[in-house]
Amino acid sequence: MNQNEKTREELLNAVNGFSDEQLNAHPEEGRWSIIQVLDHLYLMERAITKSIADKLHSDERVPAADKPIELTVNREVKVEAPSYVVPSESFQTLQEVKDKLAESRAALVQLVDSADEKDLEEKSFPHPLFKDLSLKQWIPFVGLHEKRHLLQIEELKSNL
Repeated sequence: MNQNEKTREELLNAVNGFSDEQLNAHPEEGRWSIIQVLDHLYLMERAITKSIADKLHSDERVPAADKPIELTVNREVKVEAPSYVVPSESFQTLQEVKDKLAESRAALVQLVDSADEKDLEEKSFPHPLFKDLSLKQWIPFVGLHEKRHLLQIEELKSNL
């Protein structure tokens, strides 16, 4: 989780100093605003936490081989966001989104801290590209996914 925390700190530092209007602006037609990227990260972390919790409460054990999740940061590979993690079109303040991100992170940390290591290693659920990922790999995936979008945020900032 340490790497996840470091990436989250970088992410939040990257958006400090911008007005809510700037963060909600769409620098390019058809692309998300910075606030929408942050909202997507919240929705993603919440969905992953729920899926991990569901698998931890299930008796089903589907071990998965380690996958090259570090490839997540490669933005040349485009991935369409599943509908349940597509962000809202509504205007949101940075503080609102920061609060949501803090809430989703607290839930993930609490879940991971209370989980049995063996369960994290022996249970899995599918990722759209990597197929079955162990619960243990889903945890650092959250941070890698945020790092991927941190790169996107830097691009969006340069167009504001």
